[in-house]
Amino acid sequence: QLHLVESGGGLVQPGGSLRLSCAASGDTLDYKTIGWFRQAPGKEREGVSCIARGGSTNYAESVKGRFTISRDNAKKTVYLQMNSLKLEDTAVYFCAAYSTFQLMCLMSTPTYGYWGQGTQVTVSS
Repeated sequence: QLHLVESGGGLVQPGGSLRLSCAASGDTLDYKTIGWFRQAPGKEREGVSCIARGGSTNYAESVKGRFTISRDNAKKTVYLQMNSLKLEDTAVYFCAAYSTFQLMCLMSTPTYGYWGQGTQVTVSS
């Protein structure tokens, strides 16, 4: 059973950077697509980025050019580098995973069967 734990959240000023980590245990990431999602108060959970097993990535339009997702299968860790953070990036960030042989990733929430507990990111001056 795959278990995911996020870390790296915190308080940052607008324009600042954070790197989130998603550490996996209980299974390999070899045939897993990993996604990052976020949920702000009063809003639905939304897809931020995903990375497929071959390294193909997708990003939400709102974070393109600012966020970068990467994975290290040997360390069983996926990262989300967040630069030029904005107030509207404030949310709880979750990593999630699903098993697939496909080389393209989806950012559809129901597709993901494994979820972490989330880490808070607050962008505030």
